[in-house]
Parts: sequence; structure tokens; C-alpha cells
Amino acid sequence: MSQLPANLTPVREVHAFDQAHLSAYMQKSVEGFRGPIEVLQFEGGQSNPTFHVTDANGRMYVLRKKPPGKLLPSAHQVDREYRVIKALADHTDVPVPKPYALCQDDSVIGTAFYIMEFLPGRILADPKMPGISPADRGRIFDSMNDVLARIHNVDYRAVGLGDFGREGQYIPRQIARWTSQYDLAKTSQVESMELLKQWLPDNLPPGDETRVNHGDYRLGNTIVHPTEPRIIAVLDWELSTLGHPLADLGYNCMMYHFGEGFGASAGYAGMDLRAFGIPTEQEYLSAYARRTHRKEIANWNFFVAFSLFRLAAIVQGVYKRGLDGNASSETATQYGDRARTLADLAWSLVKNHS
Repeated sequence: MSQLPANLTPVREVHAFDQAHLSAYMQKSVEGFRGPIEVLQFEGGQSNPTFHVTDANGRMYVLRKKPPGKLLPSAHQVDREYRVIKALADHTDVPVPKPYALCQDDSVIGTAFYIMEFLPGRILADPKMPGISPADRGRIFDSMNDVLARIHNVDYRAVGLGDFGREGQYIPRQIARWTSQYDLAKTSQVESMELLKQWLPDNLPPGDETRVNHGDYRLGNTIVHPTEPRIIAVLDWELSTLGHPLADLGYNCMMYHFGEGFGASAGYAGMDLRAFGIPTEQEYLSAYARRTHRKEIANWNFFVAFSLFRLAAIVQGVYKRGLDGNASSETATQYGDRARTLADLAWSLVKNHS
């Protein structure tokens, strides 16, 4: 049976590059590599286009690159993604693919990129996890919780990430950043988004913490073992930085607040979680608190609302790039309503718990 994942397509024309140049670069930079190569493109990857590369020995790699075209400031920093993966791979027990090389020379394939190992396994893009037993769903959720706690327990200074982001004040800085990014990509007036832009900075929780933050931690950004109910790698570190760990946790738990109207992001709102096999949100939070040695998780609705606001801004950026023809997903132009839906949900959480 082929090890190739099902979500591969021919390279889309807008993302085509000189494969001979890539092969020559890999010959010099990746130990054990032998050309020529075969390149396919992963579906999705709305931000940084992602490719599957097979060499003449049958060894498989993953390549992630900056997209072409005019880009929003501070977005698509594949060098940061590579740096955090390498630090975690070399110094921690956080499961990540082995990184091979970072290339910041645009003359090779047009934009900066990095290469890492391809790990066979399951990408559970559908949060409903069809075909998986309730017991195994619970084990996968517990593994997801455990891996997030491992990320947040990393001594970031000891692994060489002390300057990977600014220490402290992460939440107010993120609110300002995503407000700015949203305004740059704005295409219509969304009342709930405007309300959140005012409410969030006025209601910051007391206290502060700094940890490695993944920035997009969810089941679909992990690789689950081919047959066992455990996570073997965390992917998509593009938005990672030093930040408040509860921002990561809030983002991870948005799935508990999503219903059927969220497309590929549909979650577990209104479901019988016990029958489905996964913990309740409170049980999930308690497990995380135990693993990160916390007494409690306070101001929880703020962190979920903040995460929804942030995702709405990200989604709006994808939508705007889709309109401009730069997004790497064919469905990017369908994201316009999604930003409004996310902002409406965040504002309803704020109103109902304030």
C-alpha cells in the first residue's frame, strides 16, 4: 500500500517552481538525498503552500514555502517556523518532524522555504474523527492535551528560544497586531469585530506568563500515529512565538464552542461528548492544569473570546488574499462569512459571561 497521503494534488500553477533548482539545492543541503525528485502539493495550506517531495531513493520530505505575491507585513515567516521546530527537535520531548534545511535565497525556487521529514500517519482534519472508536477518540484527545502541556512546559531560554518573541504583555500586543492585520484586510463592516476591538483591551485578565506558543494548536495540525491513538508530531508552527500559554489553550478549545455552521472547523457544541468519547471542556482544562502544575484556569471566557477574535482576523486575511489571487487554497474566497461568524460567536461569549 502506498504511503502517500490522500490529500496530494499536482502543483497548482500559481505555486509552480523550478524543480531542478530544488533538486540541486537538496543535493547540497540534505544528507542522504539523491535526485531527481517528484513534487506534489498538499491541499489546504491557506497560508504557506506545502509540498510533498520524493527523491530517487524513495525518501519523502515536506517542503513549506512563502507564497508568491504581495504579502501582509510580518506574515509567512518560514524561517521562524524552521527555527522553533529545530529547537524543539534537538532539545525537547515535544514531537515534531525532523528539520533538514532552511533556504532564504529567493533565487532557488522564488521564495524562502524549509525542508523537513515526511512522517506517515493520520491527519484528522475532520474534528468528528470518523471511523475512530469513542475510546480511541478519548485517547487522542488526551495525547493532544499532553503534547500542548509539553510545549508549554519547555524552558524556552534553555533551548535557545529566549529571543523568539518578546517576554510579557503578549495578549495586549496580539490584540493590537490582529486589529491592525484585520484592518489591513477588511472588506466590509462587521459590528461584532468592532466591539471586540474595544472590549478585549479594556478587559485584560490580571497577571502574565510567557511560554512557547504554537499559535494554531488544534487536532488538524497534528499527525496521529498510523494505527495507535497518539500524536507523533505537531505541524504548522508558522504563528508560533513566545506568549501566554492560555491563549494557546483557548485557541485549542474553540472546538468546544463551534457547531455545525463552521465548515471544516465544525466542533462539538451541543454534542453528547460522553457518547462521542472525548472529555468535556472542563475535564480537558483540568487535565491541562494538572500537567502544567496549575491550581486553576481563571478568566477562561476571555481567552476563548480572544482566540476567536484572533482567528477571525487571520481568516479575514486569507479571504483578502483570495480576492487578490494570492491565497494558496482554492476555497480561500469562501472565508469572508467565516470571519463574521467567528466574531459573532466571540461577542456572544463576552455578552453572556460579563
